[in-house]
Amino acid sequence: MKAFYSDHFVLPLPEGHRFPMAKYSMLRERVATELAGINMLEAPAATLGELALVHDPDYVKAVQEGTLSPQALREIGFPWSPAMAERSLRSAGASIAAARVAVLEGIAGNLAGGTHHASASQGGGFCVFNDIAVAARVCQMEHFRLTKRTLQVLVVDLDVHQGNGTASIFANDPSVFTLSVHGEKNFPFRKVDSDLDVGLPDGCTDEPYIEALEGALETVLQRVKPEFLIYLAGADAHEGDRLGRLKLTEAGMQARDQKVFDWAKAHGLPMIICMGGGYGRDLKTTVSVQMNTWRLAHAHWLHWQNRGL
Repeated sequence: MKAFYSDHFVLPLPEGHRFPMAKYSMLRERVATELAGINMLEAPAATLGELALVHDPDYVKAVQEGTLSPQALREIGFPWSPAMAERSLRSAGASIAAARVAVLEGIAGNLAGGTHHASASQGGGFCVFNDIAVAARVCQMEHFRLTKRTLQVLVVDLDVHQGNGTASIFANDPSVFTLSVHGEKNFPFRKVDSDLDVGLPDGCTDEPYIEALEGALETVLQRVKPEFLIYLAGADAHEGDRLGRLKLTEAGMQARDQKVFDWAKAHGLPMIICMGGGYGRDLKTTVSVQMNTWRLAHAHWLHWQNRGL
């Protein structure tokens, strides 16, 4: 299985900044040590043409050249630096590369990504470019070149925060169905309607969460026939997360991931995973939750390899 990383492009954040940048290298080190079946590759940078499938060219240029306004940087939550711009390109490029692999191998992933608060012309919530949207558009473009038919993409966003940027990008676009299962009272406080939103109360535990997810996936099939899945596996629904406000146990998080992988398997959907949020009080706990996701993803990849046997 292939996974793409960009953690060596480290943002020079000020001391005390609340974004846990260290989690990315911690995850890559654990995957390398514990999951020999996952081949980790350096993420390519997304091209300007790929970004232009989703993002306003003036916004992309401002990110590259460091001319974003102070207000735009406050919305993103990062100070500008060359490393910030490069990492944003690589994070989007990782999901694009994973999507191209997944078409052939059933599943691939991005060890970061899930930047679902970025809209077409602005960033937000630690998200600069929307890697989910860009990967979806690249997949659709390349599929259309081969088949002259539009690929039906499904985004299953299980980050604890609603995917407002992704929802805004694909509003009124029937070719991409957006599902977001999130904390109803959590950030962003002004949400943008997804095709299907499932808002959960603070303190939601394993059983009602899984029931809500099962119901949402059933509803998806009543409304659309997906051909490609983008799974945002946010670790921030875990009970140990500083920003999550839900109460899923580690076992509950595994059950969530397994539900998505089993559903994709049942419907024969190639898929990518990206990691989204994770702000544990103890980063080792966040990375442990993410490692469970990757273990299950690797088992799912093995299923795809054995399909033809």
